[in-house]
Amino acid sequence: MSLQSKSPLLHAMQSTMRLRHFSPRTETVYLAWVRRYIRFHRLRHPGEMGAAEVRAFLEHLAGPRRLSASSINQALAALLLLYADVLRQPLEALGPMPRAKQPERLPVVLTRDEVRRVLQELDGVARVIGVVLYGSGMRLTECLSVRVKDVDLERGEFRIRRGKGAKDRVTVLPQAVRGALVAQLERVAVRHRRECAEGLEHGWVALPGALDRKYPGAGRSLAWQWLFPATRRYRGEADGRWYRHHWHESAMQRAMTAAVRRSGVLKRASCHTLRHSFATHLLEGGADIRTVQELLGHRSVTTTMIYTHVLNRGGLGVTSPADRGGLGDLLAGLAV
Repeated sequence: MSLQSKSPLLHAMQSTMRLRHFSPRTETVYLAWVRRYIRFHRLRHPGEMGAAEVRAFLEHLAGPRRLSASSINQALAALLLLYADVLRQPLEALGPMPRAKQPERLPVVLTRDEVRRVLQELDGVARVIGVVLYGSGMRLTECLSVRVKDVDLERGEFRIRRGKGAKDRVTVLPQAVRGALVAQLERVAVRHRRECAEGLEHGWVALPGALDRKYPGAGRSLAWQWLFPATRRYRGEADGRWYRHHWHESAMQRAMTAAVRRSGVLKRASCHTLRHSFATHLLEGGADIRTVQELLGHRSVTTTMIYTHVLNRGGLGVTSPADRGGLGDLLAGLAV
């Protein structure tokens, strides 16, 4: 069978996910897993296969491919959706499907000094984004998706629209970045006015859902412009208008990787590490864990509790007997 995106099977699955309001990222990933599953079984139609073939595919991912537990569970979720909602052949009716056990890992957290050293190595807009990530606890995609209307300088808030789990929330806007944000908003406004002066086909951004039909001119208003717009524009295939997307995640990820390398920090830090550091430093400063949960957008407080591992002095918050015994002088001047 054809594995093109226009194949009836993949089209039906995409329609099902859109009916259930899955995110575009989830759509892309789930369709990719279905393609890999079909290719693994040499282009057999999934309707001709069942639980045994799914199990064989998962064992291949865990064995020869050595994929992580999260990737295997993601593949299983995509196939369960395919069989239950598209093919109407629920796999779980044939018996429980194997789910990979997720290892419990502690997040990488930078100290306040390490955060400063890393952020100093970022330049221009990348540094502004880095400070916003650390100061607000937003995920990278949430930060890059902020629009002008979602920045409240007076209340000191960012409004996050359709974050993870399609949830809206409010998080703190750090005063340390307020001046830089004012300058960034002015740059966005100046560029937008210049593009609008070029003609009616210019100055547009994509709107979520069907808002472009409900509010035909909103996509050209300043309020809906991205806070961190991309440098290049693209032309819409359907309407011929010129659109501008926000900064791409990979651009910031590359900048962050280079900054960590130049800073000399030896931890495996990424953009998401700034979110971990935000939560940990708030708890170290005495913030209530429920407040941190709301700021991070966690559904359950048990997810937030992973950051309590660094409270007090780290470890489990105890003093080592080697310190109580005064053994530090034994190592002074020791030649090894």
